[in-house]
Amino acid sequence: MRVYVGFDDTDVVGADRGTGKFARWFVDKIPAGIELFGVIRQQLPVLEGIPYTSQNSSACLILDAVEPSQVEELIELGSAHIQEHFIHGSDPGLCVVPMDGQKTEQLLEFGRSASSRIVSQKEAMQAVNGFHLSGHGGTNDGIIGATAGVGLTISGWCGRFIEFGKLRTIANPVTVAELEAEGMHVLSIDRNALATGKEDVVDTQNWLRPRLWAGRAVVPVESTGHNTWRAVGGKNKVTH
Repeated sequence: MRVYVGFDDTDVVGADRGTGKFARWFVDKIPAGIELFGVIRQQLPVLEGIPYTSQNSSACLILDAVEPSQVEELIELGSAHIQEHFIHGSDPGLCVVPMDGQKTEQLLEFGRSASSRIVSQKEAMQAVNGFHLSGHGGTNDGIIGATAGVGLTISGWCGRFIEFGKLRTIANPVTVAELEAEGMHVLSIDRNALATGKEDVVDTQNWLRPRLWAGRAVVPVESTGHNTWRAVGGKNKVTH
């Protein structure tokens, strides 16, 4: 069974880590037998009236091969992880959603709504519709981002991977074949959209972050010449 674990609002201004790193640390807590598909960073809007630390992002782990009996364990581990690593002054939230046949339409719709307007804790609690959602300090506003992050990730069409296989150790440059061997699909987004060849070379700009598109890890690239490509996007000065 697939399970989504969302975290948000675990840091404060000037902290040495953000929610993305906080979520990646949780990978080490995953019980044996559970497989990590990836960790997704979801961007939420920067609007007046929305408190955020630096970029208003949340993070969601996608876990596979989870036994039904392990869902409660993941909730307990996630809660303990927050208590161990959250920074005082933050407003952390945790959302855990197993794909066990229950309807998730409200979660998806909430994720879309949270991407364009200010939403409330009450709306988040209604959207989870029986799934786990908990606040762990401060205003508990982190339940909003945690819920939105899960909803957007479940859609399969939003966010970027901050953890996926050997993502952080892949050399630059790298061939398309090597990226495909790691489970990443390389997609040209040029106007004429030539297909990439297996031996074509990709410049990752030393910061490879595939997008979550169609439920897959997709590396969008643009042509820089014959058989050469550059991964789209780059590292901002402030990221988590």
